[in-house]
Amino acid sequence: MLDGILTGLQTAASPLNLLMVTVGCFVGTFIGMLPGLGPISAIALMIPITYGLDPASGLILMAGVYYGAIFGGSTSSILINAPGVAGTVATAFDGYPMAQKGQAGKALAIAAYSSFSGGTIAAVFLLFAAPSLARVSLAFQSTDYFALMVLGLTAVAAFAGKGNITKALLMTVFGLMLSTVGTDETQGVQRFTFGAMDLIDGISFLLLAMATFALSEALMAVLKPKSEDDRRREMEAQKDLGSMKLTAAEVRELAPVVGRSAVLGFFTGVLPGAGATIASFLAYGTEQRLAGPEKGKEFGHGSIRGLAAPETANNAACSGSFVPLLTLGIPGSGTTAIMLGALLSYGIQPGPRLFIDNPGVFWSVIVSMYIGNVILLILNLPLIPYIARILAVPQTILIPMILFFSLIGVYFVSFNTFDIQLMVIFAVGAVILRLLAFPMAPMLLGFILGGMMEENLRRALIINDDSWSFLWERPLTLSILLVAALILFVPMVMPHLRRLLGRRSETAGEGG
Repeated sequence: MLDGILTGLQTAASPLNLLMVTVGCFVGTFIGMLPGLGPISAIALMIPITYGLDPASGLILMAGVYYGAIFGGSTSSILINAPGVAGTVATAFDGYPMAQKGQAGKALAIAAYSSFSGGTIAAVFLLFAAPSLARVSLAFQSTDYFALMVLGLTAVAAFAGKGNITKALLMTVFGLMLSTVGTDETQGVQRFTFGAMDLIDGISFLLLAMATFALSEALMAVLKPKSEDDRRREMEAQKDLGSMKLTAAEVRELAPVVGRSAVLGFFTGVLPGAGATIASFLAYGTEQRLAGPEKGKEFGHGSIRGLAAPETANNAACSGSFVPLLTLGIPGSGTTAIMLGALLSYGIQPGPRLFIDNPGVFWSVIVSMYIGNVILLILNLPLIPYIARILAVPQTILIPMILFFSLIGVYFVSFNTFDIQLMVIFAVGAVILRLLAFPMAPMLLGFILGGMMEENLRRALIINDDSWSFLWERPLTLSILLVAALILFVPMVMPHLRRLLGRRSETAGEGG
């Protein structure tokens, strides 16, 4: 393995490959900042360029674009509540409130440091554990994936305010319902399309995310214009937009969050089909649980933990997704599927023998990830004060810009006007629900997990002859489901236990 690492370091450190990773990071960051254009679009644009390069250089360029786009996607999430890529939706939950409070510079800095830390920790894991982790990911079966999706859904409580758990659950169910629209992949039957050809492929996640966040935010700003006092306070807050300093106490608070989220994100990315989006939601929900009652209340209102956790996890998951791609030849996401196609076009077959037959390609890509994370930090930190100034743009200009980029971003994905109409309908619905204090995040969580949950449940039932015994017969499945049950029910039971213990102590005090 040491020989392979040295080979990879020698290949990745060549002038051409250093240039490739720099160009990839820069292009990916820029495209990730634009709402609607994610890593899939960015890598697709890079494929014609890679044909003239050797396999290692081509893959290093595409890998740089991939994690650069995830890195850059946080910018639009934080500044204008328009997630540039699906993996940065959870970043908007606390990043945007921080920007509204005049802490855009700090929010962007935390995102940059967290992304760097998550990517770096994951690159180290990838360096030493890729072959072993491939065997672990193969051990997961459909039953385990179903349990993992159930565990992901328990994060819904993290997005529910006090007393709003019912609303959060209703929105999760709504998201699960929306995920069933389209063609049933197992039987090829159309479901809930109402005869519309445009709904045969289902509803796009990007469309739903942009409608419920960016577009609804712009409409809310029009419906609820800010008072003169609010505008004055915002103008005063914007004087400190460029401040990126973190106090020693904040660094101490974030260090364990980053560590936990990097590990969680990496192992989520290793599982084929999980990806950066699920990793970011899982990390956010986990940290909200671990934060305790006082710090937990800050989530959704500008918590630095709530910003650092998903940013760390989504970048760690990007590195983790290369494990099934390189060692098993299984693409874990749409982005890695495009990269698999590029590898095959080079005549390279990803799989267990890749790091034996093509060690230069295998190890150079892994080593370049660490180099890429350093380059991303160097590229982005100096630009933060200037990027943050976008919030100083008057609302009369900013709102039309958000509307324009949201609509054009979704249109550029499908070139279908029906998507624009559907997006407006969802945005209007989101505004009504937001006015009624329904949270949007649980709906997106249900939508993301719904398809994979249904698919793996069907497979599990087919394998077990339509018997539900798989829920308790397989130890790994049962363990994951028990953890999910604890996460969901312990917070519900704890207030009642506290009240009961309080009464007993009062009774004991009176008796004494």
